[in-house]
Amino acid sequence: MVEMQMDELIDPNGAPRPLASAVMDLIARLGEDELRARQELAELDIQTMGITFTVYSDGQNIDRSWPFDIIPRIIEGSEWDRISLGLQQRLVALNRFIDDLYNDQRIIADGVFPADLLDQSVNYRPQLRGFSPKFGVWAHISGSDLVRDDDGEMYVLEDNLRVPSGVSYVVENRGVAKRAFAELFERQRIRPVDGYTDELNRLLTSLAPDGCDDPQIAVLTPGIFNSAYFEHSFLAERMGAELVEGADLVVGDDDFVYMKTIEGLERVDVIYRRIDDLFLDPDVFREDSLLGVPGLIRSWQAGKVALANAPGAGVADDKVVYAWVPDMIRYYLGEEPIVANVPTYRTMYEDERRHVIDNIGDLVLKPANESGGYGILIGSRATKDELDEAVRAIEADPRNWVAQPILSLSTVPTLVDEGVEGRHVDLRPFVLTGETSYVTPGGLTRVALRKDSLIVNSSQGGGSKDTWIVDGRYGSMYDSSPPDSPPRSSQSQSQSQTQRGEDG
Repeated sequence: MVEMQMDELIDPNGAPRPLASAVMDLIARLGEDELRARQELAELDIQTMGITFTVYSDGQNIDRSWPFDIIPRIIEGSEWDRISLGLQQRLVALNRFIDDLYNDQRIIADGVFPADLLDQSVNYRPQLRGFSPKFGVWAHISGSDLVRDDDGEMYVLEDNLRVPSGVSYVVENRGVAKRAFAELFERQRIRPVDGYTDELNRLLTSLAPDGCDDPQIAVLTPGIFNSAYFEHSFLAERMGAELVEGADLVVGDDDFVYMKTIEGLERVDVIYRRIDDLFLDPDVFREDSLLGVPGLIRSWQAGKVALANAPGAGVADDKVVYAWVPDMIRYYLGEEPIVANVPTYRTMYEDERRHVIDNIGDLVLKPANESGGYGILIGSRATKDELDEAVRAIEADPRNWVAQPILSLSTVPTLVDEGVEGRHVDLRPFVLTGETSYVTPGGLTRVALRKDSLIVNSSQGGGSKDTWIVDGRYGSMYDSSPPDSPPRSSQSQSQSQTQRGEDG
């Protein structure tokens, strides 16, 4: 049961934590009316800029303004440095694991990872056996979800390695927060986040085929009806890359990829794809896909184009495989994990399955390959019929489920109808991995706007906050630049999906 939790800004005595004192003092001076006025201006900013997301409900697409709470979340810089190292460590191990699975499979031969788990993976692509992308990296862009328990420690809750979404909101949230609390940015040393697209551009450029020093980069989107189309267009615009759909591309007889333009075909060297594996290339995966490009995998394997993330990376984006990540770190790196996993029960094993079934009312049950908060059951809040149904689902397909304790997720003060109250949060930092690594300072803090709710996904009614990494050791790095003004022109998009939504 969730009874106690740590608040990120308020200590157990009700006083602001040291790093939060400036924020909480300002909120107290402003009073609730002025705070609500600033919140309304922030929401108007978001509407003006057309920052949207989509909720799928009963097969209908509901396009909404991005939900944003004006009160930031604050994390101390030295703590973040350790977490950042832990995330980089994690992604190095995960990429070695993926590369190993598609090649030698040493981790299976050595008895560290079970072969039958791989045999039953829905995201393993046997068509790619024997291939290794540049730098041996498959998951170039990842978003691992973190939560803080009541012991004050951050834990990795899950890894998103296929098409993690949300980084555009990290950047946009910062712009809105700077307009709302300009006086705080003048006094606080807050690490900037707007360098992400430069770092992404640098990573994608480094993936270009050998001899291509000035590559043409494209963002491949399923189109305007996809849940994350706002982000696709945002990233393409910020990087100066082309935003393309599958029908805009063709693979030539020379195996190079070309983009159709009014001036003829132009070669594309690097593709940041935001399409699921199975829709990428109808010649290799789903024959009925209209989203992909015939011959794309052939071109990639011939070294004529780079794909990020690499197809097949999703084999490690599996909530069952997640349970083995600490073992991967020890196996491939000979190190102990810097950031721990949440304890996880694997129902594929009889003893752990029995424990889950016997204690299901005290656990969170998750399907192996869903995203966006879909399919999650919180035992303490489920009805008897829902628990019985969950048990039947586990027994029918034990490989497809894991269970974790119900954590006392930390809270952050949030402006809600009742005033300023604590609401549960998680955090999704984004990690870029290639020849080197980059971690966003902070990430996307998602907040459950309903009291006591533990579901933070925007698709499930959650909102977001700006995340401030604050310290005094990086004098030239703090984010004191003025906010963008006026807001950019509207980019409002209507979205839905023909494939499952991105990992948002």
